[in-house]
Amino acid sequence: MEKFTVKNGKKLKYGFTTGSCAAAAAASAAAMLFSGEKISEAEIILPAGEKITLQVSNIDMQKSIVRCAVIKDGGDDPDATHGAEITAAVSRNPIDAAVPAESRNGITLLGGSGVGIVTARGLQCSVGEPAINPVPRRMIFENVERMRAKFGKTEEPLYVEISVPSGEETAKKTYNPRLGIVGGISILGTTGIVDPMSEKALVDTIKIVIDKQYQENPKRILIAPGNYGRDFCRDYLGLDVEKAVPVSNYIGEALDYIKFKGFEEILLVGHTGKLIKLAAGIMNTHSSYADGRMEIIGVHSAICGADSDTVKGIMECITTDEAFGLIETKPYYEDVKARILEKVLYHLRFRLKEQVKIETILFTTDRNHIMKSAGADRLSEKIRKDMKQI
Repeated sequence: MEKFTVKNGKKLKYGFTTGSCAAAAAASAAAMLFSGEKISEAEIILPAGEKITLQVSNIDMQKSIVRCAVIKDGGDDPDATHGAEITAAVSRNPIDAAVPAESRNGITLLGGSGVGIVTARGLQCSVGEPAINPVPRRMIFENVERMRAKFGKTEEPLYVEISVPSGEETAKKTYNPRLGIVGGISILGTTGIVDPMSEKALVDTIKIVIDKQYQENPKRILIAPGNYGRDFCRDYLGLDVEKAVPVSNYIGEALDYIKFKGFEEILLVGHTGKLIKLAAGIMNTHSSYADGRMEIIGVHSAICGADSDTVKGIMECITTDEAFGLIETKPYYEDVKARILEKVLYHLRFRLKEQVKIETILFTTDRNHIMKSAGADRLSEKIRKDMKQI
C-alpha cells in the first residue's frame, strides 16, 4: 500500500512506524510457526482498523521458533530509523537473554538486542522494561492473537521477541540517550502510519522529554529552542544543558504542555533569531511560518527615536546580530531592547494565561546583545541548585 499527501507543494509518501513493522514481523513469524510454510508478506490491522500489507524478509524457520524481519519504510519522513530491520522471533519456548515487557492471554512480549531499556521514570514504559510503547504493544498482541485464532492455536503459549540489529547505533541519532533509554531504539507509533514531515511527531517527542523532566522536578523547567540556547545555558549560566528541554520551533505547543503538566516556573533561553519573533506573538518560530525579525527591531527602534535611514538599514539586515549592531551606539538602544523584551514576556504570559511564571533570556550569536527578564537570574540560580540535587 502506498499512501501520499501534499505538503508545501510536494507529493510526499506516508511511511510505517517501527510499531507497525514489529507487529507485521511478529504476525508473520507466528503464521509461519503454525503453518510450517514461508510467507513473503504480512497483513496487519492498524489501531484505527485499517489493513496494511508489509513485505517480510530474512526468514529463519525452525521447529519451535521462527524469525523474520520487516524493513522500516519511513516514506518521505526524515527519520533515523528509516531502513532499519525490525526483527521478530516467535517461539513456543522462553527466549534466553530477552527482557520481558508484558504478558497477555498466554503471549509474552520480550525486548531483544537493539531495543532500548527504560532507565528513567516518566516515560510510557516502566523502568527496566523494553522501550516498546503501549500502542505498538497492543498491535503486536492483537495481530499475533489473530494468527493464533486463524490456525486454531488460541491456547498455545507463545514468546514474542522484538529486536533491531542496528538499534544500538541508530539510537545515538535519536532522543533516547536524553530520555534515559539505553541500548537501542524505541518501538513507537500511535496510528501505525508515519505522516511525512509531521510536526505532530516532533511535538510528541518534545512532550516525552517534558514528561521526563516533570518526574525529576515538577516545579521548574528549563527550555531552549536549540543548540545555541543550550550552549548559552552551559557557558554563561552554568546550567546543565542535558537538563534543558530542546523545544525546537514549537514554543507555543511546549508552553501549552508545560502548563498542562503543572510546572510552576519556566526559564526560556534562546537566540534572538528565534525568540525575538515572540514579540509579535509568533509561537512557531520556523521561518516557513513567519519571520518579522527586522520588522520587530525596526518598529521598536522607530518608536524609541530611530530616524528613517536607520530603520531602513535595519530592514536590510540579514541577522538580528547585524540589526542590533546598527543601533548599539544609539541613545535609544537600551530602550529598544527593553520594549522588545516587554512584548516577548507579554505574549509568553498570555499564552500561559498567567498560570505559570516565566522568565526569559535572549542573546545574539556574539553575546553582545542580551535581553534578560527581571527574574531570570533568580530562576537560573534556583534551577542550578535543583540540578545539583537530582
